[in-house]
Amino acid sequence: MDLIISPGQALRGNISLPGDKSISHRAALFAALAEGESHFENFLVAGVTEAMLGALEALGIRWELTGTSLKVEGKCLGRVFEKHQELENLFYHLDCGNSATTMRLLAGALAANSVPATLDGTEGLRRRPMQRIIDPLRQMGAKIESKNGKAPLVFQAAPLPLRAIDYQMPVASAQVKSCLLLAGLGANGTIRITEPGPSRDHTERMLRMMGVRVKSQKHLDQGNPRYETQLTPPANSRLAPLQLKIPGDFSAAAFIIVAALITPGSELVLKDVGLNPTRTGLLDVLQEMGGRIEVHYVPVDQEYEPSGNIFVQHSELQGTIVDGSRVVRMIDEFPAFAVAAAYAKGLTLVKEAAELRHKESDRIASVCHELRELGVKVDETADGFSLQGGNPLKGGEVHSHMDHRLAMSLAVAGLASDATLIVHEGDIFRESFPEFIETLRRLGAQIDEEE
Repeated sequence: MDLIISPGQALRGNISLPGDKSISHRAALFAALAEGESHFENFLVAGVTEAMLGALEALGIRWELTGTSLKVEGKCLGRVFEKHQELENLFYHLDCGNSATTMRLLAGALAANSVPATLDGTEGLRRRPMQRIIDPLRQMGAKIESKNGKAPLVFQAAPLPLRAIDYQMPVASAQVKSCLLLAGLGANGTIRITEPGPSRDHTERMLRMMGVRVKSQKHLDQGNPRYETQLTPPANSRLAPLQLKIPGDFSAAAFIIVAALITPGSELVLKDVGLNPTRTGLLDVLQEMGGRIEVHYVPVDQEYEPSGNIFVQHSELQGTIVDGSRVVRMIDEFPAFAVAAAYAKGLTLVKEAAELRHKESDRIASVCHELRELGVKVDETADGFSLQGGNPLKGGEVHSHMDHRLAMSLAVAGLASDATLIVHEGDIFRESFPEFIETLRRLGAQIDEEE
């Protein structure tokens, strides 16, 4: 399915967004580890979270989804997937779809419970790097086989408890960290994970709410900042169930924010958006570029996710430099950011972002290629790109590379382009933001879909 974007319509109105993808993933899985019934409101219903729910169902976890309300019956850590202990030679085959988050989080839970299973998914998922979780899980005692460090991942039953380790992550990654923290729930002591940057902390916040001792701290190592997370597994293997309303997804908000900034006459309010400081690097950058953005926080439980309302108006943006720890805080938003940079006056430089090459597509290569198709002067580097913005973007035809974030970013680019833009295979947006097109139309955009 192609998306056809007709430019020139101002975006106006108030909107609410679907639940945060990262939090929804964790909510479903962590609830399965809890003792008792958990309830979630505003759960994201999309391709990636459906993969997690399908895997949990295959593992014997009972859940019920009504609209965006999810109920999960937890089986208690240590007994979560106990069916495999009752039936000889039982082996689970779990389909993670196109979701690396599902695979990496499940890997930690399977290791903590010594569950024999295969984790597999689409050809796209099979290209994603998994050695980064395989190596530390093996150090903890998990038995894992892989295909050159990629899926499918085959887990064999291993002796429990796992070994508590002190692991230095070479690259900051919330998915890797979360995988190891989940495995640490089945360890024989406190696990310590150190990162070179501040990756998102949804896992730590949620586990604390469930009664797990999780400590996070920043310290200097030979003058360099390091971010350490420690987890001590509960002595009684019991995690408290959760009752939560999931805030709107900031990564989904990013597309709408950029759309308003670049489209003349636009003025929007995005309500109840998640504003976890480990996720909002894009907001800081866009404001520094001259974006007219105001954030009004709403009171929440100290341990839970901060959230608030975001006010955005069309703005004249200026180029900027993005590097260092800020890269980690906006790692999922770079396709949308690149569109904002294309409409900004002057030079934008992105450095130290090599992790973008290991997403649903090589996002450095694919973003640069498609923006060049729209007339943008952009040069790819090993760990980022340089972009000369401020010139009108032409219409034409571009490709999503079957990357949901790239598809939505290109659609946003077409809202202020000089002519109609077609995004081929643009319907991949449904993987993470099924309401994307409907939301933009409600705000005034003219977008059609065509087979």
